[in-house]
Amino acid sequence: MITVAEVDKIILDLVKITNIEKVSFDECLGRVLAEDIYADRDFPPFDRIMMDGIAVRFTDWNEGLRSFKLQGLLPAGSPPITLQESGNCIEVMTGAVCPSHADTVIKYEQITIENGRAVVEPALEVNANQHVHPQGSDRKKNDLLIEKGKVLTAAEIGILATVGKSNVEVQKRLKIAIVATGDELVEINETPLAHQIRKSNVYNLQAHLKSKGFESNVFHIIDDKTKLRKALGKILKEHEVVVLSGGVSKGKLDFVPEILTDLDVTKQFHFVKQRPGKPFWFGTYTNGTVFALPGNPTSSFVGLNRYVIPFLQRSEGVEPMKIKAKLVEDFSFKPSLTYFLQVKLGYNNKGEFMATPLPGHGSGDLANLADADGLLELPPVETNFKKGQVFDCFLYRF
Repeated sequence: MITVAEVDKIILDLVKITNIEKVSFDECLGRVLAEDIYADRDFPPFDRIMMDGIAVRFTDWNEGLRSFKLQGLLPAGSPPITLQESGNCIEVMTGAVCPSHADTVIKYEQITIENGRAVVEPALEVNANQHVHPQGSDRKKNDLLIEKGKVLTAAEIGILATVGKSNVEVQKRLKIAIVATGDELVEINETPLAHQIRKSNVYNLQAHLKSKGFESNVFHIIDDKTKLRKALGKILKEHEVVVLSGGVSKGKLDFVPEILTDLDVTKQFHFVKQRPGKPFWFGTYTNGTVFALPGNPTSSFVGLNRYVIPFLQRSEGVEPMKIKAKLVEDFSFKPSLTYFLQVKLGYNNKGEFMATPLPGHGSGDLANLADADGLLELPPVETNFKKGQVFDCFLYRF
């Protein structure tokens, strides 16, 4: 067996940054940007009206004028017009270009319009340039707006649309397969017999990958050497990352390591000093990488979060997020293994993450995952972990 630290080094050394492809801006949510995005003009591109009301000269107001002659109306999207003379005002709508020679907006709620004039409350306090968003005050033309390497969220999609970036360069996504093995598995719409269970691991793993922006294909293969070899051979050819669940321990029907070797997948390691997830087989082939995880749901979920997702993120040039969290109470774990403790997370009054242990009932306890928020990584050098100690935590709910 090898240590978690050794696993990290082996996997990290095998990471290769994916190629770049162009996709439509409305299809790049969650993708990693592969080009810098610059402002194609000032933000905002003109002196923009921020409130519905009237636009006036501040000098008129400062000289005591409180009644203004209505010159016209300027909606958003209309070409700019000029305030023609002192004492005039123009009705303006939010988003419109501020009229030339006007510099101040007074809201409709603060005026009365009658007989072609706008009358302002005499005691109202008005400031120069109020409710006018100056051109270029947010960003200037050619300013860097989004730096390459950023994961695109809804905020960035809006910026891409604003600068007219209809096609965007992003890191290419690896083709991922999730494979369940085992005769005991039936479809979720079937009623299992007493000796069967419904397939849950593959859908659990697929959904979690999707929540991180990664699409995947799901497969199920029974414990038959011939069928496993044929199906896995095809899957390996068509995918660049293959995640298996089950068939990797030392049981008589755990054929996966043998068959992967037969299919020219080079074993990098098998069995890791950790719990859950000790029988973890990892290998590489011409097309890509294989993560063969245990079949127990908690074990496979730990493997996905601790190893698979960081590998996928690094393949797109993104460093995985992990936090530091403090134990809320004492916790003991005796074997000399790295232990991934399921925890419920909260905050203290200093804004620090606080981790409450939710160890569950072993690696088959799928329901306990729904109660926890992350995995606290407890090192193998200790057996008694004290309240207040700080450890790395891998979030899966936040």
